[in-house]
Amino acid sequence: MTLLITVFAAVTATILWYQYANSNKKLGMLALMYWGAALMWFVDAVAEYIEVGAAYFTPAPADLLSDAYLGLSVVALGLVIWLARLLVKDPDGTLRAALAKKK
Repeated sequence: MTLLITVFAAVTATILWYQYANSNKKLGMLALMYWGAALMWFVDAVAEYIEVGAAYFTPAPADLLSDAYLGLSVVALGLVIWLARLLVKDPDGTLRAALAKKK
């Protein structure tokens, strides 16, 4: 489940990045973070398949739920890291302008 959720997030971020490539949207790092997470979960899935064999494809429902929570947590953490980096770097000066306007 973690692999599936992160691949969906990576594909979605990549589509959005490609769609807004000509504008000044900063989605490239988000897409790369999700593809990195998907690659990590893929390696984990291959290693587990080598270890347990065909039993890998019949997980217990509790394991599926746990993996789904983990996958959603990874996606949420990726968004938080991306937003924090965007706010700290402030490439368009939007945050600086908003703070200067308040003074």
